[in-house]
Amino acid sequence: MSRYVFKLPDLGEGTVSAEVVEWKVKVGDVVTEDQIIAELMTDKAAVEIPAPVSGRVLSITGQPGDMVAVGAELIAFETAGGASATAPAVVPAQAARAVPAAASTAVTLGTRVMASPATRRKAHVAGIDLATVSGSGPGGRISAQDLESMINGSSDTVIRPALSSAREGTEEIKIIGLRRVIAQRMSEAKRNIPHFAYVEEVDVTELEALRQYLNSRLAKGAPSLTYLPFLIAALTRVLVQFPQCNALHDAERNLIIRHRAVHVGIATQTPDGLKVPVLRNAEARSLPELALEMRRLAEAARNNKATREELTGSTITVTSLGKLGGIASTPVINAPEVAIIGVNKAVERPVVVNGAIAIRRIMNLSSSFDHRFVDGFDAAAMIQALKERLEHPATIFIQD
Repeated sequence: MSRYVFKLPDLGEGTVSAEVVEWKVKVGDVVTEDQIIAELMTDKAAVEIPAPVSGRVLSITGQPGDMVAVGAELIAFETAGGASATAPAVVPAQAARAVPAAASTAVTLGTRVMASPATRRKAHVAGIDLATVSGSGPGGRISAQDLESMINGSSDTVIRPALSSAREGTEEIKIIGLRRVIAQRMSEAKRNIPHFAYVEEVDVTELEALRQYLNSRLAKGAPSLTYLPFLIAALTRVLVQFPQCNALHDAERNLIIRHRAVHVGIATQTPDGLKVPVLRNAEARSLPELALEMRRLAEAARNNKATREELTGSTITVTSLGKLGGIASTPVINAPEVAIIGVNKAVERPVVVNGAIAIRRIMNLSSSFDHRFVDGFDAAAMIQALKERLEHPATIFIQD
């Protein structure tokens, strides 16, 4: 028998350390080669680490929330003779894909239950012990459908407490993984960027009529057109006049980098937190292409299939709360960008049109700009130009 040491590999993009999100094994466990042993989080993405060899776990380094330096010992195995004493510190191919970060530490470390962090969290909320769920996936892995079947088959008293029950106690949730990264980036954005907020109402009555007409003519299976594809298409036209809003701030080089291409970040709520997949070259896409790519990216983000490349490289972000959009909001800029466009819900309201009261469909745009590089006048002018395009939707399709 020999001792095999596996050091934390270089996970790419200048990573010097990674946070332990969850250990899939514990000391004493016997693992097989390529079995997932840990989930780690860098500043860019979460990755799953497979076992480089088969053997028994002798030691592990770090608990959830701890940082481990690249090149430091991560885990040690007892292996049969012939294995190398130390694993090369290179990223395994199986660990290269982006995965979700764990949302809590409710599951005991070292459990043999195989399930995604999203499934674990849903089970925790529903009060279901995953050890009682039969998994239909490879190696008995519990899928979202397996858990859903268990929930649907459980009595209401298992999932919900009685209304008369008194609640006591607290729950401590360690801020780790994706939630830690979100908290860090939001704090840095608000601390370092002087936000200039601008809210404007838009009459989308004509846009709504066009949207409904186009949706009635869609091919079977094609994604329905929401307001967002129209907004993004209009935005790509407007940014030609306001290139300072389609830019990134390079603080290290003290530069503003204006982009001709419009790579739109689509803020997407997922079970693991907010992710921003990137719709690239929006200026070169038709409305159906925009809608199809948005659907693909949103599904990839929610199902933890989005690659690292699909989650980076945006030049301006659009965020929408959909039906929960409220009247106005103050979105936080997705640094190093300098602008973010927020979409609030559209509602019918009585307004004055040509001296008479009429019922119109009104939607507010709530936007934020980096006031260091985008003057208030330019920010307002850009939103006014966007408003004009949306209120006269035929102009969305006219190249200036």
